[in-house]
Parts: sequence; C-alpha cells; structure tokens
Amino acid sequence: MKVVLIQPKMRMRPMDTTLKTRMAPSLGLLTVANVIREGNEIKLLNENVETCDFNSLEADIVGITVTVDTLPRAAEIAGILRNRGIPVVAGGIQITSDPESAKGKFDVLCIGFAEKTWPAIMADLKNGELKSRYSCTRLLPHEMMGPSYDMIDTGKYLFVNVISASRGCPFKCEFCYNSCANIRNSYVNRPIEEVIREIQFLGKRHVMFIDDNFIGNPVWTRDFLKAIRPMKLKWQAAVSANVADIPGLLDEMKEAGCKGLFIGFETLSEAALKGVSKNQNSVKRYERLVAGIHKRGIMINASFVFGLDGDTPDTFRHTLDWIVKNRIETVTSHILTPYPGTQQHKDMIEAGRIVNFNQRDYTTSEVVYTPLSMTAEELKAGYLKLYKDIYSWKNILRRMPAHQKVGYLLFNIFYRKYGHITEKVCSAIGYSRVGRICENLACHFTRRKSCLNSVTVFSAPLSTDKCTTVG
Repeated sequence: MKVVLIQPKMRMRPMDTTLKTRMAPSLGLLTVANVIREGNEIKLLNENVETCDFNSLEADIVGITVTVDTLPRAAEIAGILRNRGIPVVAGGIQITSDPESAKGKFDVLCIGFAEKTWPAIMADLKNGELKSRYSCTRLLPHEMMGPSYDMIDTGKYLFVNVISASRGCPFKCEFCYNSCANIRNSYVNRPIEEVIREIQFLGKRHVMFIDDNFIGNPVWTRDFLKAIRPMKLKWQAAVSANVADIPGLLDEMKEAGCKGLFIGFETLSEAALKGVSKNQNSVKRYERLVAGIHKRGIMINASFVFGLDGDTPDTFRHTLDWIVKNRIETVTSHILTPYPGTQQHKDMIEAGRIVNFNQRDYTTSEVVYTPLSMTAEELKAGYLKLYKDIYSWKNILRRMPAHQKVGYLLFNIFYRKYGHITEKVCSAIGYSRVGRICENLACHFTRRKSCLNSVTVFSAPLSTDKCTTVG
C-alpha cells in the first residue's frame, strides 16, 4: 500500500520565524510510519518545510496529524484528496482530545495511540472494511514504538536528535490537553533499553527529550538517569515544577548531563494556579527552585501563560521584573487558549466567555475569550510587549547566566531577537549546517578540551509536536 503522512502548515505567531518549524521533525508522524512500515510504501510530507501538490499526490490512504490551529487546513487538504477518491485518516492531539470537532471532515478519525489503531486501519483498508473511528487510549510500555528516524530528511531541520521517552503527563492542569477525557489516564514510560537504542542510533551526545513531563514517574527517571550516565550525554528536557521537591533528583540530573530544563511556571499568582488545578506548582517556592537549578549549572526555559483569571495589566511588568531578577535564560509565553476538549474549554463555554471559534486563531498569540480583569486589547498588547522587553539588549545582558554563556547568547540573539536574520542564513547554507555550526561554536568556547556537542543552542520547546504520540 502507498501511504502518505502529512503535517499541515501551521500559522506563525508574531514572534515566530521558520526556525520554529524547522527545529525538528514530527515524531508523531514518524512513529505512525514505524508502526505500519512493514509491507507498505510510506512518504512523509511537511507543509511547513516543503511545497506539497495534493492535486497530483498518489496514495492508497493518507494520514494527517492535527492540532487545533491546523484543523481548518487539514480539512482543506482532506477535501482535495477525498474528492479524488483517496481515503483520509485524521489523528493527532486535537482529534484525540475533541473528535467531534473533526466529524464529517475526514473519512477516518484516529483517537489515541498509533500502535493499536493504525494496524487495524491498514488491515480494514485492504479488506474494504474501513471504519469511521478507531480508538486506543491506553498502552503498556512494551506496546510502545519509537519513530522511524531513518526516514528523516535531515537537511530540512536544525536538529534531528529529539527523543520521546514517555507519553502524556500525570498532572491534569485544566488548560492543558492532558486534562482531556481521552488523554488524562494515558501516562506511560517507554522501556529504558529502547530509548537508549534510539540515542545510540542517532549518534549524538547532545539530545533533546521532548516529553510532556520527563519526571512524571521519578522512579523511572532515576533508573534512566543511572543508565545514561556512562554515555556522557548533554541533554535538555521538560519537567514539572515539583522537580526540586524530589530529594536528590536535580543532582542526579546534573550528574547525568542535564544542561537545560523547560518548566511551566505559568503564573506568579498562587490563586491563578489553583484556578487551573496546577497543584504541583507553588509560587512561594519558585525562587528556591530557580536557585537550585542554576546552582547546578542548568539553564531554564520558563513558560508563562497570560490572561488567567486574576491577571491584570500590571501582571506583565511584575512577571518581567521577576524574570530579570532571577536571570531566567529564556522564556516561552502564551496567551491563555481554551483548547477544545480541555476542562477549561468546557468551563468557558458554560460561562459564555469564548468569543472566537475560528480555530486558526488558537495559536496562543490571539485572545479568543473574554478576560476577567483586563480587556482583550490590553492582554494582546501586554503579551507582545513582554516578549519584546525580555529580548531587549538591556535585558539580555541583565539575564546573563554564570554558566553556558555562549549557548545563552546564541539562543537569545540569533533565535529569539534576530531569528528573521538567522532564517535567511539557514535558507542560504542549510538548516542542519547552521545547527551544527551553532553547536560547534558553543562547544568550542565552553570547554575546549572535553566538549562533546554539549551546549543547548536552540532549546525552545517543540510545541508543534505534542509528546503524547497519537495517531
């Protein structure tokens, strides 16, 4: 069978460049490819990095991965292909969290994990018995599969050394996809030996773990850290803010080569945290958490969400002051977005607060609901100004860390502040080449004698590819 797997074009936020979409390939689609590769001819298409002609595409079946903001484009692609008699399967985080939003737009909805849905889809296709829905929302560790790394066109991306060691998250924050009914009980770690085999296949000492929560099961995490310590890796991961409350874990992470952590701080308001059920966070312990991470020479990518109930126009200045005071190395900020299927979306629908149902605008850079303590215009303006202020020359210098200075400057200047110039350089000489150059530069200036591709360069969270790998 000829199978084509498609990633639709996403809408950029005002501060984004092509560096965001060229950061790394979609592990979700690569996992689907691995699940069904035996006996099938598979082609991967990514509208964000290449031109795709769907009017002449040949396939027996097409799979499209869908996020809420790409659902309209995915439906357009499906319409073209379905008119030509090609069946289209839609999967991904949006289909799993809110399948009703895609009803009638595709031939098949794939809800949950690819490992148990796609084999059934392919078998039914061959027998002429294709169903409209396939679902699997629970997996055992030994049932999980990794991506087909050998299918990546490495020249299209800055990095391919991305690993997913788990699916889901044990916490159920109300604004997060992990609060959705089809996802909330799906947290599972992959077998350690399989993750290590993937690291060895990639052949890199610098690795990015893109799990929703790398420490969701601390027992697994500790066993994994012990296993990779002899490999002398340098790596980054996303963790929950309770990492400092687990005795000794930060030391074990440092010893195993951790160089950067993405953490969802979200807000400096304790009441706002409780309002979205983010109970693993404690604002009063934030500074101790930051100090403990920095003490171990680890950089922080802090995530903040603006527009939570209780946020006011003063929230932006207060947050900026805290970021600069604590020398947070980089910040990922979002406007609160009520994703369909989440508890927050249900609550806002009931309260009549959602005013924009155009899914293309659900990019976390648009205001699609009615804020409580400021206007939509104040929220949007404050969000954009905060980003500009964080990456001003003054605040880049004020936030300068005592460690990994070259990696810090490369990221803040060439990715965040002047990404539009860097993307032109990438277009001229190649994205993968620029990625290697940046790694080598950081490596040369940080530890000339024993550097092993070690420093975080472009370590922004890969938000376009959710770590809960769904069909």
